[in-house]
Amino acid sequence: MAIIKWRSQQADKIVEKHKDLHCAKVLKAIGLQRTGKQDEAFTLAKEVAALEPTDDNSLQALTILYREMHRPELVTKLYEAAVKKVPNSEEYHSHLFMAYARVGEYKKMQQAGMALYKIVPKNPYYFWSVMSLIMQSISAQDENLSKTMFLPLAERMVEKMVKEDKIEAEAEVMIYGLILNKFKNPLEMTISDDWQFYLTYFDSVFQLIDEAWTPPAEGEHSLEGDVHYSAEEAVKFIEDRITEESKSSRHLRGPHLAKLELIRRLRRQGWNDEYKLGNPEELMFQYFKKFGDKPCCFTDLKVFVDLLPSTECTKFINQLLGVVPLSAPKEDKPALPADIKALQQHLCVVQLTRLLGLYHTMDKNQQLTVVRELMLRYQHGLEFGKSCLKTELQFSDYYCLLAVHILIDMWLEAGEERAAWQALILLEEGLTHSPSNAQFKLLLVRIYCLLGAFEPVVDLYSSLDAKHIQHDTIGYLLTRYAEPLGQYAAASQSCNFALRFFHSNQKDTSEYIIQAYKYGAFEKIPEFIAFRNRLNSSLHFAQVRTERMLLDLLLEANISTSLEESIKSMSLNPEEDDIPWKDLRDNRDLNVFFSWNPKDRDISEDHKKLSLEEETIWLRIRSLTLRLVSGLPSLRHAVEPKNSEKTTENGVSSRIDTIRSLLQQLEAVLDAGKKFVERKIQYPFLGPLPTRMAGFFSSGSCQCQTSSFYLLVDMHELDTNGLEDTSEIQERIGNQFKSLLEQLKEVFNKCKGDLMEVKDGSLKTYPNTLENLVFFVETISIVLWVSSYCDSVLRPYKLNLQKKKKKKKEISIIMPSIFTSFQDYVTGLQMLISNVVDHIKGLEILLTALKLEELILEDILVSQEERRFTKTVQGKVQSSYQHSLQEIGELLKKRLETIKKLKI
Repeated sequence: MAIIKWRSQQADKIVEKHKDLHCAKVLKAIGLQRTGKQDEAFTLAKEVAALEPTDDNSLQALTILYREMHRPELVTKLYEAAVKKVPNSEEYHSHLFMAYARVGEYKKMQQAGMALYKIVPKNPYYFWSVMSLIMQSISAQDENLSKTMFLPLAERMVEKMVKEDKIEAEAEVMIYGLILNKFKNPLEMTISDDWQFYLTYFDSVFQLIDEAWTPPAEGEHSLEGDVHYSAEEAVKFIEDRITEESKSSRHLRGPHLAKLELIRRLRRQGWNDEYKLGNPEELMFQYFKKFGDKPCCFTDLKVFVDLLPSTECTKFINQLLGVVPLSAPKEDKPALPADIKALQQHLCVVQLTRLLGLYHTMDKNQQLTVVRELMLRYQHGLEFGKSCLKTELQFSDYYCLLAVHILIDMWLEAGEERAAWQALILLEEGLTHSPSNAQFKLLLVRIYCLLGAFEPVVDLYSSLDAKHIQHDTIGYLLTRYAEPLGQYAAASQSCNFALRFFHSNQKDTSEYIIQAYKYGAFEKIPEFIAFRNRLNSSLHFAQVRTERMLLDLLLEANISTSLEESIKSMSLNPEEDDIPWKDLRDNRDLNVFFSWNPKDRDISEDHKKLSLEEETIWLRIRSLTLRLVSGLPSLRHAVEPKNSEKTTENGVSSRIDTIRSLLQQLEAVLDAGKKFVERKIQYPFLGPLPTRMAGFFSSGSCQCQTSSFYLLVDMHELDTNGLEDTSEIQERIGNQFKSLLEQLKEVFNKCKGDLMEVKDGSLKTYPNTLENLVFFVETISIVLWVSSYCDSVLRPYKLNLQKKKKKKKEISIIMPSIFTSFQDYVTGLQMLISNVVDHIKGLEILLTALKLEELILEDILVSQEERRFTKTVQGKVQSSYQHSLQEIGELLKKRLETIKKLKI
């Protein structure tokens, strides 16, 4: 920062000496931008840009500045002006083309490319124009227009170069292929391994069967040979492959899996017993005997477990266990494997046992017995991994994960919170042996968050070392809980981290596109464009942007800066909605957790669709809330009441119309949200996270926030009409003050109760108390912003009446009751916030006094090391609660200072 200021000072000196030196002004603007003075920087940049400079230094400096401002569209204006003044400059035409490329102006890119080619007839420039036509065809909304205009024109342009023998590079041939591919839309085949070939083969055969296709009477079926078009041919083909595999010295998995896949497809056709391919149970057993010691065996067989009759599942598992080489069981230990291969075989059986639902049918004691056995096997398996590096996973990690999954079932289905604590202990221990195990970390993140503890999650997520696109695909795991659990500083940090990725990607992808044009890698350009669009339309991006702005207002507005300054610094406008609602893409990886759940308990496509619906509704609620708040500062007190012409000139009249419109939209979305919540949809634990929407309604925050916005509208009506002849409005506002105060008290009532308590040796947590406190803080902040507006309206009226009273002493002027109502309301708010602050102090005292050492969590813990992690886990949750309460309490104290200033 010191260097930036020094450079800015040097630029100032140069500007003083040489007032016409455009580049120095731009350098000064860059310094202002980097020190947070965006408005001054933009004003100075506009001065230089208006002069339409043509010197390269000024243009490059302005380009840098506009990129840092995230205003790449302004760069196009710069070079459009430069090209007009210097029409034969290859450099400026080239820069203009690249500026259009950064903002995706494909039509202008086409024109700029041809203009450049006319000045300097080089092949790359010509093909820049051709590629821009292809991009117009890809982005065109009308597919017919794409095929009848853009692609034919691109094809004619390339054919012209071919006929004139001007093709010079491979990239130019590739672009011709790209055009033809777009025309013909050929079938894409995945050819990564043999298994993909089998699937493609089955797709083809069964499509021909469905179409009742038969070969022609004469001639060959195809150039490649005879076409298989019947089930008999498919059966023979697979049997032949298995025969070949049995003669080979190298075992191949593909033919055996293909046989199971063929059985599945024949059954779909209703041909269960017509083709004697064997019993699926026996085929899977034989497959296990061949490949059971390979980690891939479970994932291979997982796909086909639906072929097993439910009555045969236990028998099948016992059959598999019968061929696993294990030692004889002892009194305190189960039968254990003697080597890694036997361990892998047994692990495969255990995974299949859970997948077939056999663990889910057990009672609590049976499940605890399984958990103990799995942990003993985990401990024993660590012996095989003593030489593993820290970056490698232990061979027995899956035993620990499976044990944790069973404990999670007990927690969520039977309400056994003790099981959640035991799961945390096992995962924390597992992480010491496998520091790189992402599944351990992800489960710890999920469980800690569900218990209301965010503090330990920050380091866990950081240690995942998410790369690039993963900030979009798994970032929701972090940003979903930071603010709702009261960790405002961490929430701000996590939002900033996510936004940095999205913003840098916008800039980086533009550079990739430009480099692709420069070096003729034309086939990559559509991929880069699609990738950029995918991220720009990301649901997570829209959520983080919205939550970050709401969070910034919550933390800063009316504390370090006014609400008006905060909104101005964010360039917020209630009339603008920059979220691409129609194109929103759900890029979340909802299968990031390993799952061994049966199909009826696993995440489904319906869950994903419902989650997207819920996320979109909640985002609309948050976005509309933000826009409503951003409209507050523009509703100034009308100096001359009933002067509609003046208010319209100032934009106040139109702004209140915008707020009314937004309020109508909010009501509609809230109605949709209530209906969604009433459906009481439950997602699997390893599936999508629910939004905060249910808590928003149940806490009473929704009603409070909506009421405060209606109060805003009525107060503006009073301001527009003045105090005279508005007794009805004043009475309505007085009643709103009373109602809003009562609603806020109800929200506070939902915040009462403990966060943690020790009872009968068990620890019980109430994370909803924490989330409701956060909702209270958000709601009271919105109420205070609206109350500040009410204060700005009522204060001038009261001052005017007091002045009149002083001038005309003989006339007794009665003060309207609205002033008393507002004063009582403000006093009530102050008392309420004081009570909440005291309540938080009480919660902190209770937390500190908790005797966690009295807890009994050792009924499944099989090692001294596991017991060592009991205190670690409890301490992390307790510390996180204390941290959350501290941040919430500090913010409420600042709000208390704000309310004290609202005494008219």
